[in-house]
Amino acid sequence: MNIKEKNILMDEEALNRTLTRIAHEIIEKNRGIKDLILVGIRRRGVPLAERLAQKIKLIEGAEVKVGKLDITLYRDDLTTSGDQPVVHGTEIPVSIKGKKVILVDDVLYTGRTVRAALDAIIDLGRPLAIQLAVLVDRGHRELPIRADFVGKNIPTSRKEIILVKLVEVDGCDEVVLGEIRE
Repeated sequence: MNIKEKNILMDEEALNRTLTRIAHEIIEKNRGIKDLILVGIRRRGVPLAERLAQKIKLIEGAEVKVGKLDITLYRDDLTTSGDQPVVHGTEIPVSIKGKKVILVDDVLYTGRTVRAALDAIIDLGRPLAIQLAVLVDRGHRELPIRADFVGKNIPTSRKEIILVKLVEVDGCDEVVLGEIRE
């Protein structure tokens, strides 16, 4: 797939401000951080969850546990996604039973990734609640899934793509609108 980058939608400062706002919204909606755990969906959801946890610690003065969720084997497109799937493993530091789980991902698009994440979380136990935090919601839902916390709504066409670049994975922080070239 050939992608042409069209324009930068968020630079490093905007991304940082957005995560700070989401951290405040998470604390406010949950009336604090009691029984809260952030679970990043691999790949870019994990560093986003870790950054949110750092921001929450600065605001509340207490740590929030962060987990890493691998949804590879829960995807509904597994048979079309290539040869052998690469499983990175799920790492949840505490039991999710009775906890408020905040799933964290970079982009919400069709909703299929979140559906897979919900299946994976439920297999780990029964949380008190599951909420969803995303950096970007680009629309085009195929499933009835809505984020509780959204950094930015960016309506796109199906020929466009949102590229979230993070220092931990890509060496820089920015959100870019791209165009798929065939």
